[in-house]
Amino acid sequence: MEIIIPTVSLSNCEKAMPVIAMGTSSYPPADFETTKAAILEAIKVGYRHFDTAFAYGSEKAVGEAIVEALGLGLIQSRDQLFITTKLWASFADPPQIVPACKASLQNLQLEYVDLYLIHIPVRLTEMVSKTPVEREVIQPLDIKGVWESMEECKRLGLTKAIGISNFSCRLTQEVLSVAKIPPAVNQVEMNPLWQQNKLRDLCREKGIHITAYSPLGANNTKWGDNRVVESDVLARIANARGKTTAQVALRWVYEQGVSLATKSFNKERMKQNLQIFDWALTQQDLESIDKLPQVKGVTLAFILGPHDFILDMDAEP
Repeated sequence: MEIIIPTVSLSNCEKAMPVIAMGTSSYPPADFETTKAAILEAIKVGYRHFDTAFAYGSEKAVGEAIVEALGLGLIQSRDQLFITTKLWASFADPPQIVPACKASLQNLQLEYVDLYLIHIPVRLTEMVSKTPVEREVIQPLDIKGVWESMEECKRLGLTKAIGISNFSCRLTQEVLSVAKIPPAVNQVEMNPLWQQNKLRDLCREKGIHITAYSPLGANNTKWGDNRVVESDVLARIANARGKTTAQVALRWVYEQGVSLATKSFNKERMKQNLQIFDWALTQQDLESIDKLPQVKGVTLAFILGPHDFILDMDAEP
């Protein structure tokens, strides 16, 4: 039975976005062939939205998988796919942004991406091969200059939509204060144990769609932990519904009006992650989930280092 994945309309973007994406970040990084094979398998089971980034090292594998999927007839045209990629912080300097977007397109073998995001709200003054990084390498983002260059990417047709990732309420407001084209999306960590209520309220008010990464808490990776998939509350709901704990967490995210990027290279879990659209949580389920203790799993300080500037950013709601 074919799974129909709902879509959402984005501001300033004529193309609808499937509400579930296959993420392509992994730790330790998967090799090229493994990633390409997983993307092809995901296309076969029904995924049409793929989330990549320069920093993930998966753009070339995504591009090759698209070429192969077209050759095999798994899809009839590139337009059937929605591709998201991201500007890495080492290129978050206005003169470098259009070239960085073009470099990602070359990796992907595409003429355009559907969504181009600022990956994190800082600039790194040099390429880094490992984290954490030295404090002197990290600079505040020139939000006005960077956003103008993101808008130029859209005007040039390099991307259908532009957005942000890991931006707090304050930083989102800063972008809105200078934007001629407001961000279509803010991609942030969100799951039942990090519900992002304040940020979601702001983005809803401003017409910015939220995409949740780590909707399962990024379990079994360098980032995050197992709090979501090991939650007793979610497990009880799952048992009552005949679902998996992961499906309950993903369904909760979807019911908040939020899209999600979830990563699994396991064929059966890929399928399970798509099986969240033909049932619903009860009001009692939702009330139980609302009461879960809230802890952020992914912090900029963990990625970049516990520098005062970064700790202050993590402390913002």
